[in-house]
Amino acid sequence: MSYRITGLDSEPFAELFDMNDTALAERGAVRVTAAADKGWPCRISLEDAKAGEELILLNHLSHDVATPYRSSYAIYVRRAASMAAEFVDETPPVFEGRPMAFRAFDTDGMLRNAALALPGQADDKIRELFESESIAYIHAHNAAHGCFSARIERA
Repeated sequence: MSYRITGLDSEPFAELFDMNDTALAERGAVRVTAAADKGWPCRISLEDAKAGEELILLNHLSHDVATPYRSSYAIYVRRAASMAAEFVDETPPVFEGRPMAFRAFDTDGMLRNAALALPGQADDKIRELFESESIAYIHAHNAAHGCFSARIERA
């Protein structure tokens, strides 16, 4: 069973970096600078920003479905991230060293299963969830903070 993990498209976020802090605040967003090389996971590149990099912290509707599982939460996007990352049959750098929560959905956007992956277990947990044919896609979340990390689809 093959799978693909993709980052978010950068285009909807590009204009945010040209806004001043007041305009960002009106959208509920904040400009931040990464204080370390880990802990600032970009949802476009699916890698952590390096210390000193500029990011925007904003609320993102990650699961836009007409079910009780509709979901939005805070995410980071980096100015330096210009293209959505794609990983096939391998996990991205933002999964490394973090416990991950995987939420598995059917084609109607209903939650059908879930799994917690400790560091080093993500690939196995993804494959286990996709063993069920009822699972159409998986959303990965950082287990501790709960923020959306990436969408995982069958490849």
